[in-house]
Amino acid sequence: MKIKDIAAAIGKIAPLQLAQGWDNVGLLIGSPRQDVKNILLTIDITKDVVAEARRLKTGLIISYHPVIWDGLKKITTDGPAGAVYDLIRAGIAVFSIHTALDSATGGVNDMLAEIVGIQNGKPIGDYVNTNVGEIYKLVVFVPINAVAKVSGAVFAAGAGKMGNYSHCGFQAQGTGTFLPLKGARPAIGKKGKLEKVPEVRFETIVPAEKLDDCIAAMKKAHPYEMPAFDCLKLYNPQPKFGLGRIGKLVRPSGVSQIVKKIKKFTGARAVGIIGDEKRLVKTAAVCAGSCGEIINSVIAAKIDLYVTGELKHHQALAAQEAGLTCICLSHTVSERFMLKKLARQLQKQISQVTIRISKKDVEPFKWKKI
Repeated sequence: MKIKDIAAAIGKIAPLQLAQGWDNVGLLIGSPRQDVKNILLTIDITKDVVAEARRLKTGLIISYHPVIWDGLKKITTDGPAGAVYDLIRAGIAVFSIHTALDSATGGVNDMLAEIVGIQNGKPIGDYVNTNVGEIYKLVVFVPINAVAKVSGAVFAAGAGKMGNYSHCGFQAQGTGTFLPLKGARPAIGKKGKLEKVPEVRFETIVPAEKLDDCIAAMKKAHPYEMPAFDCLKLYNPQPKFGLGRIGKLVRPSGVSQIVKKIKKFTGARAVGIIGDEKRLVKTAAVCAGSCGEIINSVIAAKIDLYVTGELKHHQALAAQEAGLTCICLSHTVSERFMLKKLARQLQKQISQVTIRISKKDVEPFKWKKI
């Protein structure tokens, strides 16, 4: 399977336009035309992960964190670009998803919110501008005997989906008129003669990201040299996409109960706790990884509990002074649990490719009692 087709499948789970502007997501190493039989999922790409990928004959690594963050001035065997050097030599492509998966519906933060017990969580901040959710109405006028072919092509290209329904459209019959001029090659009628043709007005809805594909499919299937069509942007309230999730709990819980759930679903072996450990939690917020200034919004919202990967010292002090209870899982522990779900989601779309989760991708910290 070609990487460009795998990228399309990834985009359905974590649209890249949801990533933060500072992030580096998408295909970072390799060719979109490269054929792949094996995929390895990982949070980070280390030399051990690269060696594992080579042993498993992996064609593509899908990494959460980008293997390339900033501009590289040199790629050598030693130093920070060593893994990049090894990947290129081995012909292993890399696709990163990072904050696209953080912001996506059903992504890392939604999953973490679900573990904590947040109901209908909303993004906390770092919102992204996106056309995800924008919808257009495509209207095209088709000779009666070509309606099935044209509508079928448009539906196959991604139009006509509403919730759990597909092939949603409308048809109304009328009369189309046209006069072929010099240079025209009419499918119906003759040059210089006004034609009146029984036609169907076919209309359907199309998501913004599928509009170009649907127009191209319509033109290819349409018998006319110059098909008449309209594209109308529809009003559709846009959901907010951003980092973190915040909201009320389904039912109030103690901090210790929430910690037990976190341990069960993330495999966390240790947590750092700030503030009151015995409080009853009614409202909570989560943000996987390291979430910067988002904690200021959490403090301002007077939330009971904040669950994240890590906090800087001054942020921890600010939380403590504000009376906010925080649970820090460590950076990658707050993210790694998502890989199993991602593997299942991808496998449903690309069953012909073998997908594995890396066994060499481990947290850099070893937590020990002293």
